[in-house]
Amino acid sequence: MPKVKQNLDKLKHPNSRKTISLAKKMLKNEKKNHNKLGTHIKNNLIGEKIMWFKERIPEDCSCLSKEQTLSLIETYLTRFDEELEQIVLKNSVGQRKSRQHASREDIINITKQREIEEFSTCGIEMPDLMDRQQIEVLKNWNGELRYLQHFKLKRISRKHLA
Repeated sequence: MPKVKQNLDKLKHPNSRKTISLAKKMLKNEKKNHNKLGTHIKNNLIGEKIMWFKERIPEDCSCLSKEQTLSLIETYLTRFDEELEQIVLKNSVGQRKSRQHASREDIINITKQREIEEFSTCGIEMPDLMDRQQIEVLKNWNGELRYLQHFKLKRISRKHLA
């Protein structure tokens, strides 16, 4: 990439074919890097979700029942409640009129509402915990994002588990 910029600086006329060609290459590289970043962010979020479920699966269990899966998902949906209570407590103490951690509180509330709505309608995308093979893959997973492709993610809704 620096080579392209050096060549671009050497060129005299801004509308020459070489200049336009180099500018196109630079734009193409920037778009490619931007798309890579988006993919990495998405994989990181999915990895965090899968790791959360991995940490809370019982060790002796080879397959979860519908009731166990439902209780695990409900625990997942309430994972931010403690932090919200702390924010409310901090805002209640003191003389301030403004909310001190407003942005974090808003992000948590939006995420929580979206996930609850997903769970009640189309379902939350998560590893299939009612499948023995997926439980084994999950237990053997060491947290590396490059192994996310081994998981069979499934959308599980409340009506599916009821």
